[in-house]
Amino acid sequence: MNDEAIQQIYAVIHGVPAGRLCSYGKVAELAGLPGHARYVGRLLSHLPKDTRLPWFRIVNSQGKISLPPNSESYRRQLTYLIEESSADESGKLFWRQCRWPD
Repeated sequence: MNDEAIQQIYAVIHGVPAGRLCSYGKVAELAGLPGHARYVGRLLSHLPKDTRLPWFRIVNSQGKISLPPNSESYRRQLTYLIEESSADESGKLFWRQCRWPD
C-alpha cells in the first residue's frame, strides 16, 4: 500500500469516537480500500507501543478482540475498552451498542 492509503486508514481510526468500536473491514471500507481488512490489522500490529492512535477501538467483524486471549496485548486492549465503557471485566465487548458508524 502507498503512504496515502496508510494515512487514510489512520485518519479513519483516529475518527472513531471514544466508547465506540469499529471492525477492520469497516475501517478499510471507510478508507476507500474495501476488502483490505487484513491489511488494516497488519498495519495496526506494527504500531509503536506509545502510539496515540486509538487502535484498541478496532475489533473483528464478530465484535471480538483479535489478539490471543490472555496475551499482554489482549489484556491491554480490553483494559482500554473497559475504561471507555465498551467492554466489561469478563471480556464481553458491547458490539451492538457501541458499533461505529451506526
